[in-house]
Amino acid sequence: MKKGIITALFCFAAWQMAGAQQAVKVDPNYRPGSFALKTGQFRSYPNSTKDIIFLGNSITAGTDWAELLGNPLCRNRGISGDITFGILDRLDEVTEGRPAKVFILIGINDIQWNTPDSIIIENYRKIVTRIRAESPKTKIYVQTLLPVNNTFTQFKNHYNKDEHIAAVNEGYRQVAAAANATVIELNKPFQDAEGRLKKELTMDGLHLNAEGYKLWAKILKPYL
Repeated sequence: MKKGIITALFCFAAWQMAGAQQAVKVDPNYRPGSFALKTGQFRSYPNSTKDIIFLGNSITAGTDWAELLGNPLCRNRGISGDITFGILDRLDEVTEGRPAKVFILIGINDIQWNTPDSIIIENYRKIVTRIRAESPKTKIYVQTLLPVNNTFTQFKNHYNKDEHIAAVNEGYRQVAAAANATVIELNKPFQDAEGRLKKELTMDGLHLNAEGYKLWAKILKPYL
C-alpha cells in the first residue's frame, strides 16, 4: 500500500513538472526596445575584414571595447536585453563584413525568460553555424555565460538559475567543439567561493562594473 502511494506521488510530481515545461511559452519575436535603433546604427557603419566584433546583450554593450582593449579594430555589437533569437535576426549585419574575429556572449536573458536550455543551445548552434557558412575565415570565440549574484535585488528573474547557466554553458562548449571554435571560460574566473558573481566585480548581481570589465579584458587579451 505504502509503495503504491509513493509511486502515485512520484507520477503526480512528474506530471506536474511536464505540465510546467509545456506551459513555458517561448516568444522568438521578442526584441528589446532599442533593437531597431541599434541594428539600424550597426548597419550604417562601415565594415572591414580586420574588424573584431563583440556580439551580445547589455553586458557586451556596457563598455567601449576599443578603449578597454586598446585596439581600434574592436567593434561593439551589443544590444541591451537581446536574446539568441535577436542575434539570429541581426547576424547578417555581422557576417556581411567578413570580420576577422567574433566574440559571442549571449543567453542570460533567454534564461531570464525561462526559455528551455535546449532551445538556447540550439539557437547558439545556429549562430555559430551561420557565421561559419557566411564568413568562413572569421575566427569564432564562444564565451561562457557569467555567473549571477542573488544577494542583490534588482534583477530577480535572472537570479537563482545557476543550474540553467551551467547546462547552457556545457551545451555551448559542445557547440564550440563541434565547430572547431575557441571557448573562452568566463564563468569560473568571475565566481566567488559560493559560485556567485563576485560582489567586487558587479553593481547589481548581473552587470559588470569597471573592475569586472578590467578582468574580462585581461582574460580576452591573449585571444586578440
